[in-house]
Amino acid sequence: MTGLPLIFAFVIAIIIMIVAISKFRIHPFLAILGVSVIFGLIGGIPLVKHGKVLGIADVVSAGFAGTFTSIGIVIIMGALIGTLLEKTGAALKMADCVVRLVGKNNTSLAVLIMGWIVSIPVFCDSGFVILNPIRKALVRRTHCSAVATAVAMSMGLYISHCFIPPTPGPIAAANTIYEGMGLEPNLILVIGLGAASSILPMIAAYFYANYIGTKVKSKEERAESAAPEETQQTYEELIKSYGQLPSAFMSFAPIIVPIILMGLSSAMAMAGTKTDIITFLGTPIIAISVGVILGILVLMQSTVPDKMKAFYEITDETLKVVGPILFITAAGGVLGKVIASTSMVAFIKENSNTLASLGIFFPFLLSAILKTAQGSSTVAITTTAGIMAPLMGTLGLGTPMLAAITVIAIGTGAMTVSHANDSYFWVVTNFGDMEVQDGYRAQTMGTLVTGIAAMINVYILYLILG
Repeated sequence: MTGLPLIFAFVIAIIIMIVAISKFRIHPFLAILGVSVIFGLIGGIPLVKHGKVLGIADVVSAGFAGTFTSIGIVIIMGALIGTLLEKTGAALKMADCVVRLVGKNNTSLAVLIMGWIVSIPVFCDSGFVILNPIRKALVRRTHCSAVATAVAMSMGLYISHCFIPPTPGPIAAANTIYEGMGLEPNLILVIGLGAASSILPMIAAYFYANYIGTKVKSKEERAESAAPEETQQTYEELIKSYGQLPSAFMSFAPIIVPIILMGLSSAMAMAGTKTDIITFLGTPIIAISVGVILGILVLMQSTVPDKMKAFYEITDETLKVVGPILFITAAGGVLGKVIASTSMVAFIKENSNTLASLGIFFPFLLSAILKTAQGSSTVAITTTAGIMAPLMGTLGLGTPMLAAITVIAIGTGAMTVSHANDSYFWVVTNFGDMEVQDGYRAQTMGTLVTGIAAMINVYILYLILG
């Protein structure tokens, strides 16, 4: 099956998957894998490998392994940092510092801005895992909505991830488009316009996060609302149970140091002055491992008894919690790989000329279609940039300024929308402690609202600067 029937089959497959998970309570891992295999066979993937054409089992294996390769260890080590910070009271110390800075009534705004800053050098998946301990502690400290803070932080991370170099997607798009026009990539201009294009989506994300926080509750919030009042531990009692909290410096170090290492590596790479040691330390796996070491130091300085036994138990507990998240996230990677192995993406690319009359909205729509179809924002950005490069003059976008605006428009589409074939959807849904159907209301709708607001922002810049 090819062409429009295949796209229709894809829509039906996503609906079946959602119904299977939410209505019939089939585990997401099995539901996603099952739908992936069936859709792959419908899409023409052979049963077994023929020459260079992979069979369905090979595609499933490649999608599963690819997800583990890219973010598997990062998720495990990031979660381990989170558990260490939680068990030592460091997360509560960080929450207190943030609350003193922004006030108890501005928690969603605080995590939104925090996410936007952190994701400039750090992938949004890693950023969410790294920042999640602070978010959870803030929820407990301020009694704000857990879902509102999860969505706000997710959107903040996502906006800069798709808009602002040195994240790989925007850099690759800028290089492709500028070089296709015979120009040197102007990354400073792209960074500036990316920041300017963040204004409306940040506002939209803030209001949507607070709105959905009144409609959707996390699993923990539901459990607490059902528990008798006297069994709920107050924040003050929780603080007291830790004895002496770590210092602010040591509390933040396991999170801030990995961010600095990754940011320094990205900045030096962008400037063309990178060194082996900085590149090594800035690799996400290594940088977050440094964070784990700093987290262990926090544990060693804490009042926790029998520290080696405690560290073993913390590691064991983390692996038990992260296991289901990893497998569901990997299943989402399978779905994305299966879709990419069919002719659907090629069909979209071949028929892109029908959208070319839309001007600056063309790269947004094309990137959004590719993002929704195959899941990866980076793939959507790089693929769309490759299509756009030879069309810039034809579409009236052939100036350095309009090229930079086009890069941001592509990034805007690449965040619209995040759903089951996107690993980030599962990171936010699971670490945000949401049911799958609530993840669609919170994360998927959140990326739709934020993406539309971002495109409005881009169009305003286009009218002013074009």
